[in-house]
Amino acid sequence: MNNVPQHVSIIMDGNGRWAKARGRERVYGHLEGVESVRAVTEAAVEAGVRYLSLYAFSEENWNRPQAEVDRLMELMMEAIRNEVKTLMDNGVRFVVLGNRARLSATLNKAIDDLMEKTSACGRMTLIVFLSYSGQWDILQAMKKAAAERGSEGVRDMTAEDFGKYLVTSGIPDPDLLIRTSGEQRISNYLLWQCAYTEFVFTDVLWPDFRKPEFRAALETYASRDRRYGKVK
Repeated sequence: MNNVPQHVSIIMDGNGRWAKARGRERVYGHLEGVESVRAVTEAAVEAGVRYLSLYAFSEENWNRPQAEVDRLMELMMEAIRNEVKTLMDNGVRFVVLGNRARLSATLNKAIDDLMEKTSACGRMTLIVFLSYSGQWDILQAMKKAAAERGSEGVRDMTAEDFGKYLVTSGIPDPDLLIRTSGEQRISNYLLWQCAYTEFVFTDVLWPDFRKPEFRAALETYASRDRRYGKVK
């Protein structure tokens, strides 16, 4: 396939609605959503995508019912334990970005262990945004820049300088952002980084989003003419 995006990011939406339509608890949708993560990761590797990022849990998601939050954290732990060998066998580096201070010590340790084990993998980087919000990211970047540079240094900063203080420093901005479930909003996600990202919205709920749907989104992206404000 020509014109493969270097970085694809996905807002995984619709787990709860998928489960409700089947008369099941929301957690059932999250469980099935894990299978979509596996399928899409494989499809991204096969297509030659270099970075795949997933919006797994936002800062706002902490306001959900505690039982659902607890189960989501358990699912993350289970996924980490189950996917170690698969990620390493496929050359996938695992990275978690977000406000990790809100995560449990047990989960943080599991994350650190998997990040270390896959640190040498170079075929693709899988980034999971956990306890993340775009506004939080910009605010923490501003605070770090002010502490390091002082008021005079901040005044002279460029957009490129500022980007180095975001949690995504060293990671290229998304070329393509996919959102499932029919919603057409960014939901406080990568607000700075998506300045020139191409968007694809699909009505497919996340648990039903698998390899064919991912490849269709890549084809849509390939048909776009990215001008970055210029005239071609």
